[in-house]
Amino acid sequence: MKRLAGEIALVTGSSRGIGKAIALALGREGAHVWVNYVSSPERAQAVVDEIRNAGGQATPIRFNVAVPEEIDLGIETILKETKKISILVNNAGITRDGLSARYSVEDWDAVQDTNLRGAFLTTQALLRPMMKERKGAVINIASIVGITGNAGQAAYCAAKAGMIGLTKSLAKELSSRNIRVNAVAPGFIDTDMTHELTPDQKEGILKQIPLGRTGTADEVAEAVVFLASPAANYITGQTLVVDGGMAM
Repeated sequence: MKRLAGEIALVTGSSRGIGKAIALALGREGAHVWVNYVSSPERAQAVVDEIRNAGGQATPIRFNVAVPEEIDLGIETILKETKKISILVNNAGITRDGLSARYSVEDWDAVQDTNLRGAFLTTQALLRPMMKERKGAVINIASIVGITGNAGQAAYCAAKAGMIGLTKSLAKELSSRNIRVNAVAPGFIDTDMTHELTPDQKEGILKQIPLGRTGTADEVAEAVVFLASPAANYITGQTLVVDGGMAM
């Protein structure tokens, strides 16, 4: 029996990287996965095809979490077809790094709008349907830098720290409706973003990780599947750190 059979899942920003791995993992466990994207329909369709070819169910859906009107239209489109969304993974995110002394307001707003405001508004759009069903699991993809901070990433760190606070607040508000809200905070994960680092930068980071290696997107995805599954029915308001011990 698949752990998520019969569930409907939306994963924002799931055409590549950690989001893609999460979508594939949820699909393997029986959920019908809505694969969200903004500018890469081909990659989103490739994720959908991979899930379907493995015997699962998946559908692409385009909307930008930084644009409230697009969120509302996207959620409306999904609900018209499936009537419910029982699992929401707020994964969509961007980073624009730079030292605070020279950081622009435009970059700050762009990071907050996608990473933090987008997560809140997407969740908010689903609250009534989830409360009506009296069931739901929301998983926010935060980051260990939201716990530790990181030089040159003030906007990104603030957004990810905000997601952790948002997780706890929503968990307290929604627990009486049997809606669980948790976060996953990945550490140094092998993705397209980390591939841009220099060898010296990677070496310096690896020295900080007790397990001595980068994590994989699949390892983050497995944490998400756990939190979305019945195995985590008594877990809410928590942040599961997947970082090889980096932040302990």
